[in-house]
Amino acid sequence: MTAAGGTAGGDGEVLFEFQRVGSYLRVTAIDGRTGVEVTVAGPATGSLELLKRTAISKLRFVQNKDAKDAGKDPGNGGPGKPGPKRGGLY
Repeated sequence: MTAAGGTAGGDGEVLFEFQRVGSYLRVTAIDGRTGVEVTVAGPATGSLELLKRTAISKLRFVQNKDAKDAGKDPGNGGPGKPGPKRGGLY
């Protein structure tokens, strides 16, 4: 398991963790300011930079989605609509 730090276009510090699992590489990106964490995977023989960019894109997507959902009522989504799913074990 290897960890490395970096920045994402001036948006703040993003920490990366690289873990090889068989024939693929698992990359975890953690926002240094908020602690939001995402994971992506790709071929171990592929480009590290591509995996890092993909992880940053997913991190920003999750952060934007969470910010957008923060203004909504966390309860029922309305008649006939289930509320948002958060956390849990699968």
